[in-house]
Amino acid sequence: MADKTRNPGEGNPRKIWEKYQTALDFNQKIHHNENFFIGKQWEGVKSNGLPTPVFNFLKRDVLFSVASNTSDNIKISASLLPNVAERSDKQFIVDILNAQFEHLFEHNKIAVRVREFMRNAAVDGDGATFTWWDEDAYTGQENIGAIRTEIIENTRVLFGNPNDRRVQNQPWIIVVRRERVDDVKERAKDNNVKNVDDIRPDSDDTNSRMDSYTDDKVTVLLYMRRDKATKEIKCTELVKGVIIRKEWSLGIRRYPITWTCWDYIQDSYHGQAMLTGLLSNQQFVNKMFAMVMVSLMRSAFPKIVYDKSRIKNWTSQVGAAIGIEGGDTKSVASIIEPTQISPQVSQVISSVIDYTQSFLGATSAALGDTRPDNTSAIIALQRASSVPMELTKQNMYDSIEDLGLIYLEFMAEYYGKRTVELPMDRLPKDMLTDEVRNFVGGAMPIDAKVPVEFDFSELKDMPVLLKLDVGASAYWSEIASMQTLDSLLMQGKITTVQYLERVPDGYIPKRQELISELKMQMGAIPMPAPTPDAQIPTDSSAEVVGGRGYGGLQRAINETGEVPV
Repeated sequence: MADKTRNPGEGNPRKIWEKYQTALDFNQKIHHNENFFIGKQWEGVKSNGLPTPVFNFLKRDVLFSVASNTSDNIKISASLLPNVAERSDKQFIVDILNAQFEHLFEHNKIAVRVREFMRNAAVDGDGATFTWWDEDAYTGQENIGAIRTEIIENTRVLFGNPNDRRVQNQPWIIVVRRERVDDVKERAKDNNVKNVDDIRPDSDDTNSRMDSYTDDKVTVLLYMRRDKATKEIKCTELVKGVIIRKEWSLGIRRYPITWTCWDYIQDSYHGQAMLTGLLSNQQFVNKMFAMVMVSLMRSAFPKIVYDKSRIKNWTSQVGAAIGIEGGDTKSVASIIEPTQISPQVSQVISSVIDYTQSFLGATSAALGDTRPDNTSAIIALQRASSVPMELTKQNMYDSIEDLGLIYLEFMAEYYGKRTVELPMDRLPKDMLTDEVRNFVGGAMPIDAKVPVEFDFSELKDMPVLLKLDVGASAYWSEIASMQTLDSLLMQGKITTVQYLERVPDGYIPKRQELISELKMQMGAIPMPAPTPDAQIPTDSSAEVVGGRGYGGLQRAINETGEVPV
């Protein structure tokens, strides 16, 4: 029976390839800045004999902006919607999800991925991630498989509607990969594809569109669309003319793609890169330095002019004598003094670099080029310089929250039943099985974590909110945090353990061991044993000396349990 929800041509490799070609033509109009960023700034420029120096100050500005917008302390915390949160028997799911998010962020190195994500956005205009299910990943449990996230180039993600930058609103999305022909053929055989021999390396025309470094590569398309009936994402994998894997359902309702633009462009899913509007400034600085170098090479050293009719040959040998035939030796030769370059040249070069960095928020205080005589002032300047980047930073946060929603979809669909750890006081009654009670044995603290089995498919019918918590990453923010902690500790507002728990990593070696030792000392302080010579009073009439308001009245209350009238 035909699938009425399928669009015409969805299973036709020719139709999908035509969509790819149309989207690819749109992508070819994008200006690429990669060469400029890595220092290849004279390619395609006619130097006409000029030197080709590169003073790549833009790279420092880009890396500064990326570092200012990212953080090592990215964390997603889950919470239930109000109508679900009222049910106390569901609160334990929040603990499970937060633990899973922490594991996924660590396992996929999201803090590192986000830096590459934002670097691509700053240089090329957009950042993109692709999340997929690795069904062969070892987990140590009965259900294997893990969620993977990787960074992909913006030119390898093609939207069905190039005028809309919202990922989840797309009619279809194509992810382009370059793979070895032998690997693709092997995968096609595993999927029982008959025309495997039709899988051949890309033609010269295709290779000219896609960067190719070898001849044994083929362009593989992952075509994704949302089914109109089930709302699930369905995929087809193909090369030109051959379906490698027929359409299958991912079982999730969100495209596994996150997308962010450094700066938005109206009616385009591709954004404006940070570098694009600054290339002319970089080229001007390079050309000015090149002309200064030519001027120095031609006129910076003194030149000697001599009378050729009186001196046949001039020698520059040190200490050598030059003979002439009669005449005044003072008029035989003269030295032309070297010309001086106008100081305005260096002033203009410096002004261009300073203005460019200032407009980007990379001021001298933010870059650390000022002396830290007044920390508070430097912190204020650093925060003020980061204000223009706030919109870009919020775009990044939105993308990471989208990544968390994608993780939720994958967990609900693929995790199945898995063993997780929960504190005893968070377990619902229906999960306090005999195995859990036997594991605890009555000797474990109530807040200790115990292993329980949880069915992640329950997440499909449970609405969950996500909130992104991000810590400070700037150097001056760490200095301010340390000064505040030092002040609180000296004033006695916090304990030593609280101080150590909040000190940034790298300041105190073996910090966690020190915290554990202090906690052990605080939790197990032995009472001093009485010495042999100590006299322990046995007479109940001994006067009990207390503080203010504690004396005979309090002793009478302790002895009788009643308040004397």
